[in-house]
Order: sequence, then C-alpha cells, then structure tokens
Amino acid sequence: MIRRMATNPIPQFPAGFLWGVSTSAHQIEGAADEREPSVWDAFTAEPGRVKDGSTAVVACDHYHRYREDVALLAGLGVDAYRFSVSWPRVNSTRGLDFYDRLVDELCAAGVRPVATLFHWDLPVGLDWLERDTATRFAEYVSVVAGRLGDRVAKWITLNEPAEHTLLGHALGVHAPGGRLMFDALPVAHHQLLAHGLAVRALRAAGAGDIGIANSHGPTWPASRRPQDVEAADFYDILLNRLFAEPLILGHYPEGIGELMPGAAEDIESDLKVIAEPIDWYGINYYAPTRVGAPQGSEIEFGGITMPADLPFSVRQIEDRPVTDFGWPVVPEALTELLTGFRERYGDRLPPVVITENGCSYEGLDDQDRIAYLDGHIRALHRAVAAGVDVRGYFVWSLLDNFEWAEGYARRFGLVHIDHDTLERTPKASYAWLRDVLRAQR
Repeated sequence: MIRRMATNPIPQFPAGFLWGVSTSAHQIEGAADEREPSVWDAFTAEPGRVKDGSTAVVACDHYHRYREDVALLAGLGVDAYRFSVSWPRVNSTRGLDFYDRLVDELCAAGVRPVATLFHWDLPVGLDWLERDTATRFAEYVSVVAGRLGDRVAKWITLNEPAEHTLLGHALGVHAPGGRLMFDALPVAHHQLLAHGLAVRALRAAGAGDIGIANSHGPTWPASRRPQDVEAADFYDILLNRLFAEPLILGHYPEGIGELMPGAAEDIESDLKVIAEPIDWYGINYYAPTRVGAPQGSEIEFGGITMPADLPFSVRQIEDRPVTDFGWPVVPEALTELLTGFRERYGDRLPPVVITENGCSYEGLDDQDRIAYLDGHIRALHRAVAAGVDVRGYFVWSLLDNFEWAEGYARRFGLVHIDHDTLERTPKASYAWLRDVLRAQR
C-alpha cells in the first residue's frame, strides 16, 4: 500500500493549463464486427497471448455507450478528452461516422476532443517493417483530418512508438508478436517517418496544434560501476533518446542512424521529414527504470520476461511502493524527467503535455490511486515551478479497460467497469480528481 494523499491543496497551475483523461480505441470501443480486423485481433486469437484469455471484441462497449461516457467526462469536469481513432474502423464502411458522433457529443458537452491517430491497432495486412506503411498512414491521416479537422482541438500522431517497437516487434509480448530483437529497429524508423508524414498531412488539411505521445522515464544505473553505467546509457538511448532526438534535434543518437534501413543519404532525407515542427511534445510517464549490466539470465519485470541475451538487465527499484502491476511509485522521477529534458534539449524542446500518467489498483475506494495522482500532480507542479513549459496533464485512464496482454486483470480507470454487465461506477479517485479540477478553476 502507498501512503495516503497529503491533506494540503494541490498548488495552482498556470491559467490555461489543460486537464484531461485518456483512453484508446482498441481498449474500450468493442463493436469489433463493425470494423476491419487489426493486428491485435489476430494476436489475441492465438492461445496464450493474453494472460486471462480475453479479447477486446466487446471491451467497454464504448462504441454503443459513448454518450454515457461523455456524460462521465462532463461530470468529472475535464477540459479535454484524449481518445484514439481506430485505423481499422476508419477502413470500414461507416467507420468515421462513429467518430463524427463522438466528437459532436464532446463539443456539445464542452469537452475538447484530442485525437490520437495510431494507438497500436494496425490493420491486418500492414507491417511497420515495411516503409510503405508510413505512406499509407499519412493517407489515412488525411482522410481523418478531412472529416474531423473542423472540431478536433489537438492531434497526436502516434502513441508510444518505443513500446510498440520493443514489446510488439522485438520481444513478442504485444501484437503483432515479433521476436526480432534489434532487427526491429526499422519499425522505430518507419513509425517516426510516419509521424513526420502525418504532421505534413495534418497541416495540408488545415489542422493545427499537433504533437506526439512518446513514453519516457529516467534511467537509473544499478550502481556506479562502469559496466552498469554503460548498460543504463544504452537503455536510455533505446527507450528515450531514439524516439525524442530525431523529432527535437533532427538526428539520431550517435551510432543509431547507421542501424536504420536504407542508405545514409536516405536516412538523412527521412530525418528532415521526421523533424517536421510540432506544436507540443507529449510525454507518457509511469516510472523510472533501474538498469545494470547483463546478468546472464531471464528477468521478469513489470509482467514482461526480459531475455538473457540483452546488453542490459532491468532491475527492481527497492524500497519503493508498487502498484498492482508491480510498477514502482516514484513521483519525484517525473520532476527529474522534465527538468532533465529541458537541460538536455534547451530551447529546442517544444512545450510539453503529459499525455498519460496513471496506475493500476483494484477497488472502488481506490485511495492508493488518489495518493498516486496527488503525488504526481505535485511533482509536475514542481517541474513547472522550475521553469519547464508544461501545458497539460492527462490521466490514464477514464475507464477500466482491456489492458493489452494483461487482458482485464489490470484496472487503470477512474471509473470501474463491470466486465459482465458493463455497468459504469465512478471510483473515489473520480470524485477526488473532480474536486481538484474545481479548485483549479
């Protein structure tokens, strides 16, 4: 159990600071028979891929219950709702009709729509190992922007390309289930290229206020031994700098560019696209990672088995409380991350939005989630007070949902979902956040 929240009020954030919550299409929408299949449908159909054997065929049935969920957003008092558009649904006959209805409902409720254009549910038949997928993505983005661009307030091109590369293509624990290890690096490059092409497509459609949602966290060496520091530096390149520096600085970290597909001059040309200016930089933060030299054996970490032959090993962070997912709770690492980004990238760093932050806990009286959010919002405020230009904060997630390879065993929602009846029940954390937001007005 983690400590209870502090009793003193959350400090005031600057005027105009954006408060929101996040979800993703595959995790909540359901109505799988009303869209084309995604790689996640194929993945979950394989026995043993999802820990409880479940699928997202129904999920939270948000597709049919979106009005009820928008009412929950309005009652919570958030400024904005980050949802994702399902590429397979857009490819179906009436796919964009649903998002038209959702966006209209959000606007009528006074909640700004924030659309993520890719949150891992790639249509079956496409593959991020293929360069052409980036072009196909830009074409799809143009279609979505042409339909929704008059009402969507903010756009996010991709969600967590680092995790999609590592978990989906390198380690095989997420869809599409590739076990390519370092041969998965083309997936990273093609997603980043897709981001740049999507930014251009959005601008061409007249859309603005564009960002990305990259996952980041501080990397802590397991010790001061040179081999642990070296391993931690390499991990930091793979999970942090590889996905930040092409966008912010226009180049890959030293030694990475030559590992990408194509000739050096083609990579340089791609980097000009990848570095298309964005209006803000989204960060999904959950926890820091302690990393040391290889230990010669597999390690179970955060529900993921890390192979023995990696050039680093992920270690447990001792003496910290953990969530029900086993992730360490370290709010001050969010301050460290943000001030570190400002120091590393200086004036090149766009304004920042925390596009995800949350935790998995059971129960309706979820005091541990309240304490978690309280601690992280205060840590965020410390970063703002230190001069980091942070413009918004989105909680993950509005609803308990299909948590990828964990199925329905993890609950990140402010609202409890009975996965048998689909009844929605706001938790104590929902009421707490509602009161926090009222006090921020």
